[in-house]
Amino acid sequence: MTPSTTSRATLPILIVDDDDGQRSLLRTFLNGHGFATLSAASGEEALKTLAASGVSMMISDVRMPGMSGLETFRRARQMHATLPVLLVTAYADIRDAVGAMRDGALNYLAKPIDLDELLASVQRVTGVRPAAPVAGTGEVSLPKDIIARSPLMLAVFHDAALVAPSVSRVLITGESGVGKEVLADVIHLWSPRAKGPLVKVNCAAIPETLLESELFGHEKGAFTGAVALRTGRFEEAGGGSIFLDEVSEMSPQLQAKLLRVTQDGCFRRVGSGRELRTDARILAATNKNLDTLIQEGRFREDLFYRLNVVEINVPPLRERRDDILPLAAHFLAGFGADKARIAAGFVEVLERYLWPGNVRELRNAMERAALLSHGNIVLPEHLPARVRGSATAPAAAPAADSQRLDEVERDAILAALRRHDFNRTETAKALAISRRALTYKLQRMRAMGLAVDRPGQGGDGE
Repeated sequence: MTPSTTSRATLPILIVDDDDGQRSLLRTFLNGHGFATLSAASGEEALKTLAASGVSMMISDVRMPGMSGLETFRRARQMHATLPVLLVTAYADIRDAVGAMRDGALNYLAKPIDLDELLASVQRVTGVRPAAPVAGTGEVSLPKDIIARSPLMLAVFHDAALVAPSVSRVLITGESGVGKEVLADVIHLWSPRAKGPLVKVNCAAIPETLLESELFGHEKGAFTGAVALRTGRFEEAGGGSIFLDEVSEMSPQLQAKLLRVTQDGCFRRVGSGRELRTDARILAATNKNLDTLIQEGRFREDLFYRLNVVEINVPPLRERRDDILPLAAHFLAGFGADKARIAAGFVEVLERYLWPGNVRELRNAMERAALLSHGNIVLPEHLPARVRGSATAPAAAPAADSQRLDEVERDAILAALRRHDFNRTETAKALAISRRALTYKLQRMRAMGLAVDRPGQGGDGE
């Protein structure tokens, strides 16, 4: 059976990648949208699968050990001349991927994969647009202590629900204090590993000389002070997840050892020659721009792509202002001021302030306000001076001015999109906003009838 003898919509999609996390993510995502899938861990295995089974399309990583994705693509096309092939590539491979498109590849997706873009490509090939949403990604039911009202944060948890069922590694990015650890908690809670441990390591809080031992453990006598065998955090996280906060603070030597764990789950305790294995799922977080660190030679590019099977960016509080008051009320209640009356001026100050310290700063401010108000009435003077200073800011712009500002913003977004060939990641960087914030703005602009997608791409663009 070949793609030419059976409707593509009834045939599975072949996923080719040597990274089990990447395969798991794509399988979970596409299965959730009603597509059948097959998978292969190498180009050689993919060709055997193609010889034995009919498929609707092939999604292949470019850089793999042994037979590369490009060679796999060429041989697959010799077997099935019309087989649609979608290439997945790191930035360093994009030129090769573009060359492959001249040879007939359907398209390429840059890592980390944009799942909306992936779905759009699959739907164009198969002609199938499933009515049912991905399981678990419609109206997500948030844990009791998680507060999210803004469209941006609801979209973040939507992404978390997509990723949680897989074993894929997740890189959580965002400014300090936005709630990256909270998101890691939720991903673990929603995963099949929820009954296992979630082990957390702050890579910036542990001295470099001790971090290797913390992560991988050590043998008795491995170094001065090692008076007993110590089990490392990766061992403790077996069957569960490990959260590596501020992973960008690792030294190059430790980055190399972490790369080994992400590749095959293998590591050694300090002072031991015996190899151990872990099946811990890795969730990593950083408030740094890893692209910049890679260019400066301070972070390994291969480790970046291993950790960044999927990236979820948590937007700053200033971009999700609908969350400020619900979060403030939640924190006040937690600090015993749940029955206190909140003065109108207090609310106005909260809404004016930009919260550079994000949710962490808001929480600290609410703890202070709860203490000073004694649970009676919460006033502006109960807030820190830097927050109260926002009350002297200019009043909100009149409606006409606000409308004009919206128009200027839309024009700037459209110009940046065209300048970056409708690449959302590069556009978001140029506009100095999060990619998720850009996606939300584009959705609103598309609903207004504005052309925000690459010509010929349609409404499910990248």
